[in-house]
Amino acid sequence: MKPIDQELTSWLLDHARGLWGAEIEESLFQVRPTNKPEFGDYQCNAAMGLAKRLKTAPRVVAERLIADRELHPALEKIELAGPGFINLFLKRAWLLERVVALLESPSVGLHPVEDPKTVVLDFSSPNVAKPMHIGHLRSTNLGESLRRILTTLGHKVYGDNHLGDWGTQFGLLILGYRNFLDRMAFEEDPVAELERVYVRSYEASRADDAYLDQARSELVRLQQGDPDNLRLWEEFVAVSMREFDRIYRRLDIHFDMVRGESAYRGMLADVVGLLKEKGIARESEGATVVFFDDENLAPLIVQKKDGGFNYATTDLATIRYRVEELKADQIVYVTDERQQLHFRQIFAVARMLGFDVPLEHVWFGLMRLPEGTFSTRQGNVIKLEKLLDEAEARALVMAKASSDGEIGEDELCEIARVVGLGSVKYADLSQNRQTLVTFEWDRMLSLEGNTAPYLQYTYARIRSIWRKHQTGEGGADADWRKEAEQASVFEEKAELDLAKALLQFSEVVERAGRLFRPNVIADYLFELCQFYNALYQNVMILKASPEARARRLLLCEAVSRTIKEGLRLMGIETVERM
Repeated sequence: MKPIDQELTSWLLDHARGLWGAEIEESLFQVRPTNKPEFGDYQCNAAMGLAKRLKTAPRVVAERLIADRELHPALEKIELAGPGFINLFLKRAWLLERVVALLESPSVGLHPVEDPKTVVLDFSSPNVAKPMHIGHLRSTNLGESLRRILTTLGHKVYGDNHLGDWGTQFGLLILGYRNFLDRMAFEEDPVAELERVYVRSYEASRADDAYLDQARSELVRLQQGDPDNLRLWEEFVAVSMREFDRIYRRLDIHFDMVRGESAYRGMLADVVGLLKEKGIARESEGATVVFFDDENLAPLIVQKKDGGFNYATTDLATIRYRVEELKADQIVYVTDERQQLHFRQIFAVARMLGFDVPLEHVWFGLMRLPEGTFSTRQGNVIKLEKLLDEAEARALVMAKASSDGEIGEDELCEIARVVGLGSVKYADLSQNRQTLVTFEWDRMLSLEGNTAPYLQYTYARIRSIWRKHQTGEGGADADWRKEAEQASVFEEKAELDLAKALLQFSEVVERAGRLFRPNVIADYLFELCQFYNALYQNVMILKASPEARARRLLLCEAVSRTIKEGLRLMGIETVERM
């Protein structure tokens, strides 16, 4: 189902092109919802931009646009305001028809984009031998949400977990494993012990140059295929993946492929050779370096003096693989703001190599506690699993405190799981991704404001209304289809506000995918729930007249489905009661 704003945009644009030529840009004809009902339901300001081109008054342009036209089927009337604003008023009967159509759609009116792409989405990407901590939350949540949004919009998405499973840290880790490992601790919690070993080894390398040289030697042996070092490396990867997968299952995170940095190590020499062959890279002080014309981009080393490769080389090899093997139309990287310069450099070199597919760095601000950010080297991390445990525990306390005694212990625990994990995800995804996020329990778990519990509670409230209807006049088999047969057109302002808000969902999801910003969906769902709760507080639903009850129950069903689908796109579940 095409969003009504897009339908009206096309309707006006087609007429304008008939009047003034096919070169009229669509960007001039963006129909948007109005903020004030006296200005209609939607508004178009195209006459302002067209007036400059046509060298006539905006009001005259607007009058020509709407003169002697048969109204779009959705419209009751069109009015002009001010210097040339076109105000569009929807038919109430059409609104009812559209709400019914939303309910008939398996995806609440969402539809595929007209030009689906093959998109590689690079997200999460934790480092082997280190537990996932709170700092991994944003890339994992944001990437999973974007994967769901883009897939729903019809794109072919490869969600790729590009593990940090190769690099200089493994020299320190192998040497530390041989010198500092506590075998019993490793058997009990292998990744936590590997993290401790790494921190100890890193500290030793800072205090002793000879130790650092020895770690470098172990790294070279690994890179050259030494069997003992390869065996240790494989063990590190295996135990790490077991822990990562447990957390991913808990958070309902899905990948289409897991290709770590190590998967590209056989391609690195070829990439450097290609850079040299094309004259993109050259020798400088013993290293192979790319120099940029842009003075804002520092030179990029692609091969070190000792012949070793680095993250830049791996990233270039990865782009080559994704373009040539996966046939990517677009590659999206979900990492924090500190990697902006790195990706500007990588993208510039990729373009020099002839990889012209769009490369997007979807960066986000850091997540902090009051003490600051997180560093494995200093050991002041909060493990992600502990964070999730705490979220569920706090949600369980909240659920028990508000329980009326009718909900059993098992269901309370399930509610706590859904609300706790949902709160963590939503506190992240509801923010502008480019802002710094401070982690606050009380705000996250509140039943008031723009939070997951508020949205989940609104959903549960609606399901409760339906249960009461089914045990009352509606009967056990009552559903929205029966209500649609006797519903009258929307009359109350609260009904109209809610119906119009429901029609915006598909446009909101499309915009969230285009901008790589799930917070667009969060903002919409919060506003939708506010509209619903205004309806709930101001009019009767189950005790209303049969016609009014029917149309309000239709709205209830459409809102609950939209909340459920919107939260699903953010990786968040719902519960039937709270």
